[in-house]
Amino acid sequence: MQWFYLPTLLLGLWLLLNDSLSVGNIVLGLILALFFGFGSYALRPLRARLSSPLVALKLVFRVALDVLRSNMEVARIVWFTRDQATPGFIRIPLTMTDPHGLAALSCIITYTPGTVWSEFVQEEGLLTLHVLDLKDEAHWIHKIQHDYERPLKEIFK
Repeated sequence: MQWFYLPTLLLGLWLLLNDSLSVGNIVLGLILALFFGFGSYALRPLRARLSSPLVALKLVFRVALDVLRSNMEVARIVWFTRDQATPGFIRIPLTMTDPHGLAALSCIITYTPGTVWSEFVQEEGLLTLHVLDLKDEAHWIHKIQHDYERPLKEIFK
């Protein structure tokens, strides 16, 4: 049943972008959606399976709150205490090996202002993270491992 999601999404986007529900647009959109939808499955040999949707929903809310807090913190640093910021790099050991979980973690880190995913050494499981205001390395290690990696490992079992 998963084969149905991408073509349906593509058809919906096609119709929204064309702002028309004419028969011709529906038929052309359906043909394109099926062609590109099924064609893209050959490009993804590894399928992602969400095993804990509730944990995923909690993670989305946690990330949204963290992004909001980080935006306010970065604004405070840029506007008021630029000279007091202590940027730096930190190495964080990760045990997650699932490529979908790692991709999600990289997106979470990228979305969060003040943090940049700099490098990941897969053989050693070491993530190098750049933080705009690195005052407490233990806080960042705990945050990445506990708040993000742990739920992602549960989601992508």
